[in-house]
Amino acid sequence: MHELTLAAGILDIVQHNVLAADAARVRAVRVRVGDLAGVVPGSLQFCFEAIVTGTPFAAASLAIERVAAVAECRECGCTTGLSGPQFVCPACGALGMAVLCGEELQVVDVELDDAMARAS
Repeated sequence: MHELTLAAGILDIVQHNVLAADAARVRAVRVRVGDLAGVVPGSLQFCFEAIVTGTPFAAASLAIERVAAVAECRECGCTTGLSGPQFVCPACGALGMAVLCGEELQVVDVELDDAMARAS
C-alpha cells in the first residue's frame, strides 16, 4: 500500500510549509491526482486520515482533485481522453500518444482556519 508512503510525504510537505504554531489551524490539504498516477484516491484519503490522527494536524482533511488523462497523437495532433493504457490514436490509428496530463500527484494548497474571522 504505497498510499501510506504518499500520505506521509504529503504530511511532510505540510509540516515543512506551515509553522508549528499554526498546525491546529490546518483545515484542508488539497492535492491533485491524475488518473494515470497509480494512486487509489480512497486509499490515499484513508491513509492521510490515519497518519494525522493524534498529531497537531488532526483537524486537517485531504481534498482530492482528480485529473483526467489526456493524450495527443504525435502524428496527427488529435487530443483525446484516456480511460486506460490505450496509446493508439482514435483518429488515425498511429501508435505513440503523448500524455499531456493525468500523471499528476501534487500538493496544490493548504487551507488554514482564519481565527481572526471567527473572533469577529
